[in-house]
Amino acid sequence: MFVLELTYTAPVERVESLLGAHVSWLDASYATGVFIASGRKVPRDGGVILAVGDDRAAVERLVAADPFVTGDVCTYRITEFTATKTAPELAPYREEQA
Repeated sequence: MFVLELTYTAPVERVESLLGAHVSWLDASYATGVFIASGRKVPRDGGVILAVGDDRAAVERLVAADPFVTGDVCTYRITEFTATKTAPELAPYREEQA
């Protein structure tokens, strides 16, 4: 599992101009089951995405295609973790500790 933390590197007005394309990109990753939660940080200086997957390189390629990245308005910090405990609704994403 991955925590994807976005940090804006441009004024919010530039971020807003790419928001529609970013939301479409999010929707595509929800449709494939890669993203399971996302939202804006408070205060609004970026966002957070919870993603599932076994391949960090694939997640890095996905992030590189975000219109916020290609539009040069944010950077990502990718944190991989093993979800050994979850709420019942997230049980399908639980992993055994290696």
